[in-house]
Amino acid sequence: MNLPLELRPLSYFVAVAEELHFGKAAARLHIAQPSLSVQIRKLEHSLGTALFIRDSRHVSLTPAGDKLLDGSRQLLADAERVASLTRQVGRSGRNNLIVGFQANAAAELTPDILSAFRALHPDVAVEMQSFDFTDPYVGLGDGSVDVAFVRPPVVVQDWLALETLFVEPRVLVVASTSPLAQQDSTSVEEVAGQPFVARRSPESWRDFWLAVSSRDGETVRLGAEVSTVDECFEAILSSKGVAFSQASTQRFYARPGLAFVPVTGIPPTPLSIGWRSDVDSPLTRDFVAAARRVAVDCPVPNSWAPPTAGVPSLLDRYQAKLTS
Repeated sequence: MNLPLELRPLSYFVAVAEELHFGKAAARLHIAQPSLSVQIRKLEHSLGTALFIRDSRHVSLTPAGDKLLDGSRQLLADAERVASLTRQVGRSGRNNLIVGFQANAAAELTPDILSAFRALHPDVAVEMQSFDFTDPYVGLGDGSVDVAFVRPPVVVQDWLALETLFVEPRVLVVASTSPLAQQDSTSVEEVAGQPFVARRSPESWRDFWLAVSSRDGETVRLGAEVSTVDECFEAILSSKGVAFSQASTQRFYARPGLAFVPVTGIPPTPLSIGWRSDVDSPLTRDFVAAARRVAVDCPVPNSWAPPTAGVPSLLDRYQAKLTS
């Protein structure tokens, strides 16, 4: 059987259709722009129709492209769901749980959550799987993990369930030789002209960590792009830029040559427990319940509980803007 459509070219097409810019789409996909253009041309040739109208300044969808975009999003979502369910079924016969995390996971809560879960399931092997900045969903999107520690804001998907465990402020990480390192605190306005170290990640998540929404439209000056916390701090130590990070980073990643400066005027960062709502797993439910209990019983230093239901916070408004 000769299938008319393949998923990877469709994912490339969706990226271009959503960005309406080949350069931005290539950056989002982490591939070279000429390679992306070739893939789109091949897709158009296989379908026998143009999908985009291109000129020197603009890219827009043709009517055929509009039709393909609707169907492609659904196909990719269905493929992601089937892959996730298949992985989950494949793991159901094994007595283990895979937990995705980035950087310092749930900070001081992490070992307590693992201990609480093991008290419930002493015979279940828990595997911690690390992810870099390119995946804000921390393995949940393709089902490679059962549950994950997630740092919103993320674009909410219909399969994604999130529950905030705690909220903490962000800090500015700078080289200790910087004049900023001697200050008690700083603001976005004060550091707006500094080069920043950006995360290689989807644009919305990258922009949050660059505090784009707090810059009054001022363009971010980029000094480097990185995929991990260690790469970020090495870039800062090499005087390539500064970066915002969660306050708990200082307790887990402090090293000679770095300084952590409190920042005013930007939304804080929540730490959430995330899981797939389309997969029914008793082990996942118990892990989430253990995380809830520990978050209440063992507060993280310099953090606070999530806002009361019905009381929107600055972060809630940011998330609403992102998902609208």
